[in-house]
Amino acid sequence: MSEDFHRIRRLPPYVFEHINPIKAKARAEGVDIIDLGMGNPDLPTPDHIVAKLQETVLNPRTHRYSTSKGIPGLRKAQASYYGRRFGVKLNPDTQVVATLGSKEGFANMAQAITAPGDVVLVPNPTYPIHSFGFIMSGGVVRSMPAEPNEDFLRSLDRAVRHSIPKPIALILNYPANPTAYTADLDFYGEVVRYCREQGIFILSDLAYAEIYFDDAEPPPSILQIPGAMDIAVEFTSMSKTYSMPGWRVGFAVGNERLIAALARVKSYLDYGAFTPIQVAAATALNGSDEVIEEVRRIYRHRRDVMVESFGRAGWTIPLPKATMFAWAPIPDQYAHMGSLEFAKLLVKETGVAVAPGVGFGEYGDQYVRLAFVENEQRIRQAARNIKKLLGSKAGQGNVVPLAVNK
Repeated sequence: MSEDFHRIRRLPPYVFEHINPIKAKARAEGVDIIDLGMGNPDLPTPDHIVAKLQETVLNPRTHRYSTSKGIPGLRKAQASYYGRRFGVKLNPDTQVVATLGSKEGFANMAQAITAPGDVVLVPNPTYPIHSFGFIMSGGVVRSMPAEPNEDFLRSLDRAVRHSIPKPIALILNYPANPTAYTADLDFYGEVVRYCREQGIFILSDLAYAEIYFDDAEPPPSILQIPGAMDIAVEFTSMSKTYSMPGWRVGFAVGNERLIAALARVKSYLDYGAFTPIQVAAATALNGSDEVIEEVRRIYRHRRDVMVESFGRAGWTIPLPKATMFAWAPIPDQYAHMGSLEFAKLLVKETGVAVAPGVGFGEYGDQYVRLAFVENEQRIRQAARNIKKLLGSKAGQGNVVPLAVNK
């Protein structure tokens, strides 16, 4: 009776289980931990969204069970957003499902479409649910390159030709967590063309559609590609865009067959988010884009501060074009440790917590992920702490000059 259950045995140890006790011990000893590990937004939800929640919750009728696929007003608001932002027309009744965050949507889509032994193509490194949603559903994951380039396309063809059985689905995630890679419509066009020819579904995670910087083009939706609606579903989230992580509101949109399968699975598992939360989420989607622009401005400033201050500390951080993360190579003198041991060292010696890259796949083990979830002063303090570890003379000449807003 002591053996783990079948699905639990298929899951590797959770990487953060190794980091969290070290953080907890340090905090108990009075250490000020600067936590850049978890992508947990610290920004407050905009006032008008909170006010709508407060107004709606006073109506006792909204306290009853909701609907697992989302209230009509919320699904219509998401369809309208896709029309404005991407020029993609969606039927809110058949092509939109509200989810309890994009993570739940991904996991339940995997349950809906995966038979034991089915092969799914997943980038490595990538956000863990992209792999483990299918592993828990009995599927087999085959790794793909994470960067959207010609190597990805060649690897896609090679994986399809050499996989038995043929893959049922391909996972995409751009802007990417954790790598911050971005994709353009040309890349999406090639992937859609190939997957339509091969009869492979595409599940696209677009959670960071609105978190992009500089003069970069706004990240596109794969559904903008002609024919993509025949094979693709896209997942989005309100967690980062509207600083609503704990509200747990996301969406799956696209192919009607896949959306219907997800809706059916969800109908057995949940009654949807609390109705006042859904009403407030619809208010957010139907409102001004000013709140999104402010979130984007704050994350851009934090990014610039991190890249500059860490560079001066001796740790060169590549400048991400999107997301709320930096994907940072482990400094050369510590590269031999791997990401988990380096992350432990950082907590113990500097009081700075990061996410070990190996938690996103074995090909991420020479990196750590840094989240922009602390304010400018805290980020600068993290850099000062790290400078003491790396050595006061480390990194001179490696500073990346940036015009940081004061």
